[in-house]
Amino acid sequence: MSLFVIADLHLSLGKSKPMEIFMGWDNHVERLTRNWNAVVRTDDTVVIAGDISWAQNLTDALPDLEYIDNVLNGRKIIIKGNHDYWWTSLSKLNNCGFTNISFLHRNAYLIGGIAVCGTRGWLGERGETPEKLQKREAGRLEASARQAVELGASEIIAFLHYPPIHCGQEDYEIIDVLQRFNIRRCYYGHLHGHAQKNAVTGTRYGVEFNLIAADFVSFTPQKIEKY
Repeated sequence: MSLFVIADLHLSLGKSKPMEIFMGWDNHVERLTRNWNAVVRTDDTVVIAGDISWAQNLTDALPDLEYIDNVLNGRKIIIKGNHDYWWTSLSKLNNCGFTNISFLHRNAYLIGGIAVCGTRGWLGERGETPEKLQKREAGRLEASARQAVELGASEIIAFLHYPPIHCGQEDYEIIDVLQRFNIRRCYYGHLHGHAQKNAVTGTRYGVEFNLIAADFVSFTPQKIEKY
């Protein structure tokens, strides 16, 4: 069994939002399905780090979530992204009846001996002041990491939607949590197109960072651990 990660599926099976207008996104659902099921087995786990669906509400997101649940192999653990406006309370999400989807929000999951923790993160966009949002997201990551510690994992891996470091911006609140909980691996998405050229990959502050946006990894989940 293996642990995989990918982000930014940007699905719109319920309501059409063509991704073909973006370079490299032609037929991305077909490519994703083919590539995903070629590498992921039914007993594997895949963390999807945000921007799952373009839907504005949970009802409209159901076709996308059902596709993930029923068509794509493996158990899926989902984090909220900045475009996931359909995201609602965990109780409502957990009552949707999905067989192979779990939601990550202030909690953690034990996969083999590894604990999966994470949150959306924030770096400040659209003129918004980031400090309050950064503190909130750091608090959510800390709650997730604390539960990971309680699970007795041999290692905690963090999954975020936003990059904690990008183009001179650094989310010190998030980085502090990563360091305090001795988290040595962090995977993130969100960056597309030219922004990917400035993505931080490699070790900073004692943490190895990796970009796993779907278009960056050729719409193929990346194996990060066997268990």
